[in-house]
Amino acid sequence: MGKRIVLMYISEVSGHRNAALAIERAIRILEPQSEITNINAFNYTNPIAEKVVNSIYMGIIKVAPKFWDYLYDNPKIVKRVEKTKQNIHKANSPKLKQLFDRLKPDAVVCTQAFPCGMVADYKKTYESDLPLVAVLTDFTPHSYWIYDQVNLYITPSEDVSLRLIKKGVCVDKIKALGIPFDHKFNAPLEKERVFHKYKLSSELPTILIMGGGQGLGPIKTIVRSLEKVDRRIQEIVVTGTNKKLYRSLKRKIKKYKQKILLFEYAQHINELMFISDIVISKPGGVTTAEVLAKGKPMIIVKPLPGQEASNTAYLTEKGAALKVGRPRKINLAVNDLLKNALKLNRISSIAEYISKPNASMDIAKLLLRLAHD
Repeated sequence: MGKRIVLMYISEVSGHRNAALAIERAIRILEPQSEITNINAFNYTNPIAEKVVNSIYMGIIKVAPKFWDYLYDNPKIVKRVEKTKQNIHKANSPKLKQLFDRLKPDAVVCTQAFPCGMVADYKKTYESDLPLVAVLTDFTPHSYWIYDQVNLYITPSEDVSLRLIKKGVCVDKIKALGIPFDHKFNAPLEKERVFHKYKLSSELPTILIMGGGQGLGPIKTIVRSLEKVDRRIQEIVVTGTNKKLYRSLKRKIKKYKQKILLFEYAQHINELMFISDIVISKPGGVTTAEVLAKGKPMIIVKPLPGQEASNTAYLTEKGAALKVGRPRKINLAVNDLLKNALKLNRISSIAEYISKPNASMDIAKLLLRLAHD
C-alpha cells in the first residue's frame, strides 16, 4: 500500500503552491500508489480570512512596499505577533485534528511558514509525533519557520542551511536539496522544434519577460525599454493572471518594432525558458530554481521587499543574476549582455553550477523514506 502524504501551501497563484504540486508529481512518478492530498491550508481553516489577508498583502506590496520590508523577519515584529500567532494556531488545531484523523497521513509537508506553524502547534497541542517537513522556497530562512516540532527542514542551498543553524535549528534536521519545481523542466527538448512551434527565429536573441503568476512588476516599462536595444531581438512576455496588463500589451504590440509573443498564464514555461537567451523576471523562489536549472542569465528589476529582495541579494552575490534598479534602463543591461558573450556565458555557467535540478525528485525520495520509517 502507498504512503499517505499531506502537502500544505497558501495562496492559489503562488510559488508555494507550485512547489507543493512539483513534490506531488515527483512522488506520483516514484510511487504511483501513494495517497497525496494537496491543501491550501489557509483556505481550509479560514476561507474568509484568506481573502482579507491576501488583499491586505497585495495592497501593501503595491502601495507601501517599504512597510512590508519593515514587517518582514523583523525580530521586534516577530516577538510582538507571537501571542496573536499562537492564538490563531490554537483556533485552527481542532480543524487540523479532524483533517488528520480522517486522512491519517504518514507525513505532512509545508511549503510555506504559515501552515508549518499551524501543524507545529497541532503537534504540540495533541502531543502528536506526526512527521512534519518544512520545505523552504526562498533563499532566506525567516524566523516564522522556526518550530521545535519540525522534524526536517529542506533548504534551497547550503548557505540557507547555515543560516538556519545560526537561528538555532539542529544540523541533523536540515537537508539542502533545493527548491522543488516541475520535473518537466529537466526533460530534453529540441531547440529548432520549439522555435518552430512558437513561430520564432532561432537566429534572433530571445528575451523572456515574466512577472510571476500574478503578472506583477514594471512589465510595460521593460517592453518599452527593450525597443531601444541596439539590435533586433524577439520577446516572449507572460502576464500571468494580470488580465489588464495582457489587454494593454495586446493593443500595443503592433506599434512595437521588436517581435513580441504574448501569453497569459502559460503552462509551457519550460519550453519558453529553454529557447530564451536572457530571462527578465521577478525572483520568486520557484521561478529562480527553474531559471538556474536551465542555466539562463537572469535580470531582476525592482524586486519586492522581503523574500524577493533576499533572493536577489543571494543571486547577485553568487554572480548568477543582474539587478537593474530602473526599469527604463533595462535596455542597457540587455545590450551589454548581448554584446559580451563571455559575460553571458559566465552568468549562465554560475547559474547552472549553483542549481539543484533534481530537487523535486530528491525531496520526493526523502519523503517516501521518511514515511516508510
